[in-house]
Amino acid sequence: MNYLFDIGHPGQVHLLRHTINALKSKGHKVIVTIKDIPSATVLLEKFNIEYISLGKKFNSIFLKGFSQFRYNFRLYRIAKRENIDLGIGSSITIAHVSRLHKMKSIILDDDDPQAVKLFAQLAHPFAHTILSPEALAPFRTSKKDITYPGSHELFYLHPNYFHPDPTILKELNLQEDDVYFVLRFVAVKAYHDLGEEGLTLNQKLAIIDKVKHLGKVFITSEKEIEPELECYKLSLSAEKIHHLLYYATMFIGDSQTMTSEAAILGTPALKCNSFAHRLSLPNLLEQKYDLCYAFSNIEFEKMLNKIDELLENENLKQDWQKKAKIFINDSIDPTQFLVWFIENYPKSVSIMKSIPGYQFNFM
Repeated sequence: MNYLFDIGHPGQVHLLRHTINALKSKGHKVIVTIKDIPSATVLLEKFNIEYISLGKKFNSIFLKGFSQFRYNFRLYRIAKRENIDLGIGSSITIAHVSRLHKMKSIILDDDDPQAVKLFAQLAHPFAHTILSPEALAPFRTSKKDITYPGSHELFYLHPNYFHPDPTILKELNLQEDDVYFVLRFVAVKAYHDLGEEGLTLNQKLAIIDKVKHLGKVFITSEKEIEPELECYKLSLSAEKIHHLLYYATMFIGDSQTMTSEAAILGTPALKCNSFAHRLSLPNLLEQKYDLCYAFSNIEFEKMLNKIDELLENENLKQDWQKKAKIFINDSIDPTQFLVWFIENYPKSVSIMKSIPGYQFNFM
């Protein structure tokens, strides 16, 4: 079979790379396309995944709309040329082109429609199948929808794939038992961030003042880092960040994805942004598993107090590792599931609809 994966964000490289490699190893033809984002193309190159660029990605909402037509046209030509049977990704482009070309489409979506409306409005009507984490089941009720226990982050952080490497710490002069904090600040420029807020510079400085006397501070930033924070800038290859997160004492920031990543890796995770309390998966990780904590912008002081409270726990990391294991045991290996789902599509849709719990064959 001929498959096409479209990538629109660096996180989607991690999301899809094990599935891409598994399908290639089984002899399938796999084409990977990408919006031209330097951090994403670097990751693909690090993981030795060949790709075709669909062109530059823009921050402006107007230019995003204009460039979507260009992405669609270029992807359509590739799908036709390569005789693609099935397109996969968290991609508006895949969904649109699947209605212009003979290929079917599987969309992976972990966005809440009440918080992130645009993707659902632009992609779901055109997609053939939508796969989502079970936390979103109340919002996924159409015939196209299939849910599974787990999260997007488990596609690459499940123990079947992720094996923490302590040697990476040596690059930063760290030991496994050292106290250190990873901070992640996002640009808040994606289409789903319109009208949303992250941390201010003063709030970032307040977090650093809170923890810097306890251990080292490393900042990873989606946008150009502020001069006041430059001395904390992380100098580590992007593909190694999850190993750093695994051994960290705590994660703090305004990133949705890295908050969930840290929590699943067994690292206490706190985020502060305007999405707080509005997203199903982080809410599940917080309310059912007590792995992460979300605070709105006006709750910033509460977050600082929570940092103090957590750091008083002498068994903090051990407690979090135990809680993370419970979440993983309650979930499936979504990569194994997706590979099966793709290879058996569309019969796999009927199986999932008719046999409740079939996904638990993929643990």
